Formats: sequence, structure tokens, C-alpha cells
Amino acid sequence: MNRRTFVVAGLLGSSLPLSARAAPDLKVIYIGGLDCQPCTAWKNKYKAGWLASPEHKQVTWIEVEAPKLKEAYKERYWPGELAPILDQLPRKSGTPRFLIVKDDKLVANEFGVSHWPKIMAELRKQLT
Repeated sequence: MNRRTFVVAGLLGSSLPLSARAAPDLKVIYIGGLDCQPCTAWKNKYKAGWLASPEHKQVTWIEVEAPKLKEAYKERYWPGELAPILDQLPRKSGTPRFLIVKDDKLVANEFGVSHWPKIMAELRKQLT
């Protein structure tokens, strides 16, 4: 690497916003079932707006969706890195369920379409 490249790389690295370097690992997890009517209602009412929101761009969005809602909490639908989050759930039933996980710790756990606004309010709090 020549000196000019080194200086330019250093300047670019130092121009990154501090928050981008120190941002917490924040995840929003949706748990549903393909045969879940309330899950379909959530998707129809909120999902497009969520995916277009500024909050969505600041988190990792994960969908855990089983073919049947009664299987949504089966380990086979939770990839390996999500297993510790599944272990933190006090109740492993009910869909749609929305989780907020910060630095691998469960900080919000809401069940039902009507609780989506509550999840969004908590997410905004976590993002500030």
C-alpha cells in the first residue's frame, strides 16, 4: 500500500459517524405461521410500512415462519444463532409474536397484531 492510499483510507475511516461504529446489535424478530390468520392480518396492515420505515433500516429483521403456527417454536425453524433467543422466551406459543433483541438479550416480547405499535414504540426508544 502506498502512502497516498494509506492516507485516503485513514480519512475515509475517520469520516464514518461514531454511531455507525458503536451501534448495538439490535434485532427485531417476527414469529408466525403460514396458516396463521392474525399473522396474515399483520402482514396486510403493517409489513409494507415496516419494511419501508427508517427503523427497519437500523436493525436486523428476522422472520421465523413455520408452515403451521403450532410449529413456530420448534427448534428446526430457528437457525443456530437464534437458539439462545428461543431459550430466553418464557412462553413458547402464540403468533404473531414480535421480539426486540439487543446485544443477544431479549428486551421486548409482544404477542398479537394489536401489540405491533407497542413494539414500534419500544424500538424507537432502543434506537435513541
